[in-house]
Amino acid sequence: MQFSNTQEQEEFRSVLRRFLEEKSPPSVVRRLMETEAGWERESWRELNQQLGLTAVHIPEAYGGQGFGPVELGIVLEEMGRALLCAPYFASTVLAATAIMQAGTEAQKRALLPDIASGETIATLAFTEPNGRWDADGIEMRATGRYRLDGVKSFVLDGHTADLIVVVARSEKGLSFFTVSGNAPGLTRRALKVLDPTRKQARLEFRGVEAELLGEEGGGAEPFARTMTLAAVGLANEMVGGAERLRQSALDYANLRVQFGRAIASFQSMKHKQADMLVDVELAKSAAYCAASAAAEGDAELPAIASLAKACAAEAYMQTAIHTIQIHGGIGFTWDNDSHLWFKRAKSSEVFLGDPTYHRELMMQVWGA
Repeated sequence: MQFSNTQEQEEFRSVLRRFLEEKSPPSVVRRLMETEAGWERESWRELNQQLGLTAVHIPEAYGGQGFGPVELGIVLEEMGRALLCAPYFASTVLAATAIMQAGTEAQKRALLPDIASGETIATLAFTEPNGRWDADGIEMRATGRYRLDGVKSFVLDGHTADLIVVVARSEKGLSFFTVSGNAPGLTRRALKVLDPTRKQARLEFRGVEAELLGEEGGGAEPFARTMTLAAVGLANEMVGGAERLRQSALDYANLRVQFGRAIASFQSMKHKQADMLVDVELAKSAAYCAASAAAEGDAELPAIASLAKACAAEAYMQTAIHTIQIHGGIGFTWDNDSHLWFKRAKSSEVFLGDPTYHRELMMQVWGA
């Protein structure tokens, strides 16, 4: 299993970091998070035309670049570091992965090229008002051939997506469906969320016509694999944000002077910085391990993915808390940028399941 990146992967990371530092500075993040959509199509097209990031892990046969989970992890880590406001996780990580896992060959060839090019913004609607992240929490019904009735909530970029991949229950069991974002009978409403850099929506379906994606009643396994791969991607994104916060805390500690010396020189501050470094590096190891396991098709991937998600969530949240404390009084103000990453850390901690949820999943695999 590979725990370090190749020279080519590190070069890709460097190019991507420079691009995101230019296109997603805190000033742009603050502007976009105040808009209703939370992102701009012009910037989205520029992101894809210059770097083709939406095509990274989609096979070449479907219009993608044919890379794997490791390269996708690098992209997500750098996006988490830059706090990029874009529907990337919804469209590329969730929706495209769901289509690759559940769709037929013809459906993949029809749907994935436009997602890979960035022309179609897609999302995956699976969570409901009960707030559960597993398949048992899915209650939406699909009747006839096929009409959807019910409510999906906490749907990433659900209010702006062009294509919605929906998980619902038909007479034969859990199934995937696709719905146009402007389908008759579909009502979309943006939710008020803690983290305005990542928009969520409530979708109400009233007899909405849908197309079956893949095999009817065969959605359980594709859904489980999609959630596992999404957890791997989110873990990598979180370690990018945690590393950004850790570095900003260190920079401030070296800059802030008290009693004639930088506060970074105080023993208590050295201990805190050391703790942050250990937490972030351990989370990185877990996230990189999970991406490598996904690339290699490791049989223990579900447990490794849950371990990475739990570890990254706790490291990100703890690093965010320490960073605000190190900044002192200014760390709690709106003018300081730390709160932007703090809110993302909190929202990511519970998104796709909190650490306790993932530790239970992990023990179900390794404790069996």
